[in-house]
Amino acid sequence: MRKPILLAGLLIFVSAPAFADAAAFTVREKTVTDEKAVFATVESANVVPARVRIGGTIAALKVRQGDHVEKGDVIAVVGDRKLGLQIKAQGAQVQGAQAEVEKARRDLQRGEQLIKEGFATKARLDQLRAAYDVALNTYKSLTAQQSVTQQQQSEGQVLAPTSGRVLTVPVTAGTVVMPGDTVATLAEQNYILRLSVPERHAETLKSGDVVRVDGSELGASSPGDEYGKIELVYPKVENGRVQADAAVKGLGDYFVGERVRVWIPAGTRQAIIVPSSYIQTRDGIDYARLKLSDGTSAEIPVQRGRAAPSADMPDGLEILSGLRPGDVLVPQ
Repeated sequence: MRKPILLAGLLIFVSAPAFADAAAFTVREKTVTDEKAVFATVESANVVPARVRIGGTIAALKVRQGDHVEKGDVIAVVGDRKLGLQIKAQGAQVQGAQAEVEKARRDLQRGEQLIKEGFATKARLDQLRAAYDVALNTYKSLTAQQSVTQQQQSEGQVLAPTSGRVLTVPVTAGTVVMPGDTVATLAEQNYILRLSVPERHAETLKSGDVVRVDGSELGASSPGDEYGKIELVYPKVENGRVQADAAVKGLGDYFVGERVRVWIPAGTRQAIIVPSSYIQTRDGIDYARLKLSDGTSAEIPVQRGRAAPSADMPDGLEILSGLRPGDVLVPQ
């Protein structure tokens, strides 16, 4: 049976003890981290350009903005008509050199046969052997030159230097390009959050600090808090703000440059944290059941703050007023 009494101007309800000591919770202060909401943008850790290796004209363009590519995929094909003509000319030269090699080889074989029969001198055989070596080396040289030109032609394929998403394509089919020109820029898939933090809060920000992102901001199917870590704090202040990079999961489907709200640590303080299961809300007022010195319990109104989960108290709730360290709470 609950018995109402007036305590310090508050109407509270006292009831006989109906709880186990094992379920009691002793109120104590804990060190909590205050949070500051800032905006961050989704950025790629690296933006890599895909460049052409030969001059010529864009014969085929195989990607557009937003496409996903894997490392080694063909992004564009650069054609140079002069290389095709050079390959044809060198092919004719190689065929002529091959015929010279074949002729010198037959002359050398006949000379070797004649010297065996005593109808040729050794000097003549040396001349034939030298002519064959010259023809063979000329053939090898022309073949190597043709291979170099063919390699240059194959380098007309512009390959993706890394896996990622295409950000920009500043050329179109038919564009004349020179060696080193950029055909596309790619954002690597390891996206990060780039935070812009006011300098007064950046003083306490350091690498390894935990940041919090609302799951709905990430487009999660089951919204909840997502956590990441600060990886880098840039040692430069621009317009009163400091930039920092944070690694957070779930950024793969984001647009590069999209803004996200992030909560960062902004100092610590002492606060009273209790499990939320010990707090009951009725008619818009929060109550906690306090164990009295005579063994009975009483419901007292409290003012709740923000949720403060931790490893040892996943359902932690901050209490702003109504409790003090040393109070013993019992289940509702």
